[in-house]
Amino acid sequence: MNYTDLRSFLLALERTGQLVRVNVEVDPDQEITLIQHRVLAAGGPALLFERVKDSPYRLVSNLFGTPRRVEMAFGMPPAQIGQMIAGLAHRLMPPTPRRLWACRKDLRRVFRARMRTVRGGPVMEEDHCPPQLQRLPVLKCWPLDGGHFFTLPLVHTIDPATGKGNMGIYRLQRYDDDTTGMHWQIEKGGGFHFDRACRLGQALPVSVFLGGPPALTLAAIAPLPEGIDERLLAALMMGRPLDMITRPSGHRVPAQAEFVLEGTVSPGDVRREGPFGDHLGHYSHSGEFPVFRVKRLLARHDAIYPATVVGKPPQEDYYIGEALQEMTMPLLKMIRPGVSDLWAYPETGFHPLAVLSVRQRYPREALKHALGLLGEGQLSLTKVLVVVNEGVNVRDFAEVSRQMWQRLNFEDGMHLLAPTAQDTLDFTGPSMNTGSRLILLAVGSEITPPRKEHPPAPPQAAQVHPHLLALSAIGPAVLVAQVREGFDRDAVQQALAHHPVTGRYLFHVLVWADVPMGDVRMMLWGWFTRFDPLADLHPAGREVAGNRLLLRPPILIDASWKPSYRRPVVFDPRREEQVQARWNQYGIPL
Repeated sequence: MNYTDLRSFLLALERTGQLVRVNVEVDPDQEITLIQHRVLAAGGPALLFERVKDSPYRLVSNLFGTPRRVEMAFGMPPAQIGQMIAGLAHRLMPPTPRRLWACRKDLRRVFRARMRTVRGGPVMEEDHCPPQLQRLPVLKCWPLDGGHFFTLPLVHTIDPATGKGNMGIYRLQRYDDDTTGMHWQIEKGGGFHFDRACRLGQALPVSVFLGGPPALTLAAIAPLPEGIDERLLAALMMGRPLDMITRPSGHRVPAQAEFVLEGTVSPGDVRREGPFGDHLGHYSHSGEFPVFRVKRLLARHDAIYPATVVGKPPQEDYYIGEALQEMTMPLLKMIRPGVSDLWAYPETGFHPLAVLSVRQRYPREALKHALGLLGEGQLSLTKVLVVVNEGVNVRDFAEVSRQMWQRLNFEDGMHLLAPTAQDTLDFTGPSMNTGSRLILLAVGSEITPPRKEHPPAPPQAAQVHPHLLALSAIGPAVLVAQVREGFDRDAVQQALAHHPVTGRYLFHVLVWADVPMGDVRMMLWGWFTRFDPLADLHPAGREVAGNRLLLRPPILIDASWKPSYRRPVVFDPRREEQVQARWNQYGIPL
């Protein structure tokens, strides 16, 4: 089914037992976060909070908290959308009447994927000027957040030079009744539009959509090429035109949205924003960001405010990210035929780790594919890219570890790039937006001479060094070592390298005591969100060969806690106790 607005989606969820109405009053300051976290962890329903403290509006969250609900919002299996687009490109070349007729069903859907201008719609039912943003039930998710943040705002801008639109989700910190922050990270389309407006010395009109067709939210997150309007992808998912109202700003806004915020962002108008508990599971940097000055708030009668919660994985963005990767993979294969598969790991926050499988037709072709992908849009922010052979399950890091054991040659398989631009939310580099990249090539035939049989299971940590709390292997190449506070890194490195069992692993990854050992997903989180390749690789030896620096294994990766790191998000124990005491009042079956 294709949902034309948020309410039709909620109705479908309620009919299928995937939505619960919470009728008691709840606090947007952390209480909703705690409730959603518990419900999502149990695979529970979407949550419609009927009474939110200090707001006349209802709030819905956990809309995309299961793969089933994400697929419902897409309107079809996500991979099928990508296959349809890629298939049309292949089947229609060259176009003939016969081929056009054979593709008529898919073409009909593509032709309907457009924006249709209408004179009015439900979002015009209320017009608030001034906007009174304090009345909206905006969440404060984590105890140390800098304030209350819009977490599902669909931010629309137009390139002032080309007239092309962009829609993305960029968090907005609410400052008062008519201003918010505008957290434009690097590699974001809205930020590019603002940069151009600054160069022209003019304010940039901004429209923020809240709610509307669920496909609109998914499209806003999709990693589309620059210059392609995400609203067209939403219409394609819906299989019908997206009804839009033309506003005095020149923007077209969704007629079926719940709210629309209209205003401007101006050059030089900045304010301290953050910190904010983000999808890397830590508080992001606080910094100077543009101010969004809201002039008008449009709303439906009895509008429903959509929200999400981000933090340590898995959260809603985990399932959305998985689905979007499935959708875009057929398109990536069409653009780069040598690519077999690609997976950015949601448990690490996507950018910190990706694994690419390729068909290597000549020696070192894999490096070409790796460098090509690292120049593509959001993929350019990938911190660690592991390349493996075609047919390897890129989603299974234990299998990737086996490939590294068999095929990673340390003489020519490691490529460190520094300094590079870095994801704004990544705090491991020397400064915001700056870091390094690591490419590991585990491709081709097995190395010669081949490595011996896989290492046995790791021993008890105390048998290796007293500063170790626990040891856990991820496949034969990676040993994760949990360390004590105040540990001696050099001593631990020597102990791991010279022990007859642990010394056989290629990589020794040091993680902090808050990382759950034995849970591969959380070990990957604790590893890849907390290390910078340039600063934190410590090999057993180094040598120079020609113009290359060769690293000799075992290589210690120091992903332990550093004083400069951002704090991980944790709940306020007092608020946890309050939610536990009230749990039966919420009426949420789990």
